[in-house]
Amino acid sequence: MTKPIVALVGRPNVGKSTFFNRLIGERRAIVEDMPGTTRDRIYGDTFWNGRDFMVVDTAGLLFGGDDPSLPAAEMSRRTREQANVAISEADAVIFMVDGREGMTAADNEVAEVLRGTSKPVVLAVNKCDSVERNLDAVEFYALNLGEPIPMSAFHSLGTGDVLDRLVEAFPPYQAPEDTEHHLHIAIVGRPNVGKSSLLNKLLGQERSVVSAVPGTTRDSIDTEITFYGERVTLIDTAGIRRSGRIEQGIEKYSVMRTLRAIERCDVALLLIDAEEGITAQDTHIAGMVLDAKKGIALLVNKWDVIEKDNETYQEYEDQVRNAFKFIDYAPILFISALSGQRLNRVVQLAQEIYDQRQKRVPTGELNNFLRQAVLDQPPMAVRKGAHLRLYYAVQPQIDPPVFLFFANDGDLVHWSYGRYLENRLREQYGFGGTPIVIVFRSREEKAEPAKRGRRKKQED
Repeated sequence: MTKPIVALVGRPNVGKSTFFNRLIGERRAIVEDMPGTTRDRIYGDTFWNGRDFMVVDTAGLLFGGDDPSLPAAEMSRRTREQANVAISEADAVIFMVDGREGMTAADNEVAEVLRGTSKPVVLAVNKCDSVERNLDAVEFYALNLGEPIPMSAFHSLGTGDVLDRLVEAFPPYQAPEDTEHHLHIAIVGRPNVGKSSLLNKLLGQERSVVSAVPGTTRDSIDTEITFYGERVTLIDTAGIRRSGRIEQGIEKYSVMRTLRAIERCDVALLLIDAEEGITAQDTHIAGMVLDAKKGIALLVNKWDVIEKDNETYQEYEDQVRNAFKFIDYAPILFISALSGQRLNRVVQLAQEIYDQRQKRVPTGELNNFLRQAVLDQPPMAVRKGAHLRLYYAVQPQIDPPVFLFFANDGDLVHWSYGRYLENRLREQYGFGGTPIVIVFRSREEKAEPAKRGRRKKQED
């Protein structure tokens, strides 16, 4: 069962982004330690009362498309439209209003749309940071969307009540069926880069509508094929527009379907338009795949129309590598969905990445690796003069590969040493196309429960 997707909707400046940031526990601009990974976040994973779900900030989805200087009638129309498309994509909706300003015509426009849906709707009255404002929140009963819940995203007041109501509305959790898993490939990218053309060529038939109009594909389409006797599911997704080029209509929220497709896949094939070159939105989509810890391959499409000389291939590959530094493990394949150039390698490449995700290093071999890595380069501590030792390592998980390194103090390990160990793991074992998760733990964390047990016996 995939995680529910919750959309935050409401007119501008009611505090949606503030609440979003509090839910995901971070600022919208994510800055990693690796250069080139700064990007705006419009979605994030969170949990409440034992339920995981994904929350989407619709203000972020619109990339600044709301302009407070617009006439009230135009703002109302746009707000209504945004609510309409959001509820069609989400599993549940948090409708946020401003308790400080009171009910507006735009709130009524959104409420009218929400009243016509069967999706769960939680009415959150934000900016209620005093007793008086809490009492004033009752005026929103007039929206006929159930009990208005007063809250303050900024002061974290009442947010738990909103989430309690939200989680109660989720369908009961269903454990995944114990069926044999097979490779799921998501074809992702911004509009008009050739995703549907690639799918059709791989299938040898017109499975998806192909059009020169960006955004033709609006639904994720699953198609099962057999590849050398193995089942493979191809997921075609709606494109994601670049910032500033989002048109009015349902395609604004196609990103929500793409997020769902990425979550369901094992390997994402990110298509890049060789004619237009690499854009910020390409790296943004790659960031979505990285956040989901999925395998990825970079497919440079329309390679047949590029004028080439002896240096073209290497120069373009260098450009791609430079733009996608944060996923330097991703293989690059130059293709043409139109002519079929190198398409025989596409599914094979995805299968190879899938196999790398299933790889497990035996514990004994992994600790031999660790001893040699520490001998070649002793671990760096974040505090100068601190004594740091790495004791042993295990791989508790595959798909994606997770490596747990135990130290005398896991908090002392500098982030760059994690990068060093990841690079050494890749050099020795491959793991091409898949992220590797490196976790440092203090050895005392594992021993603590046993110590508590011994102390309890002594007390008894």
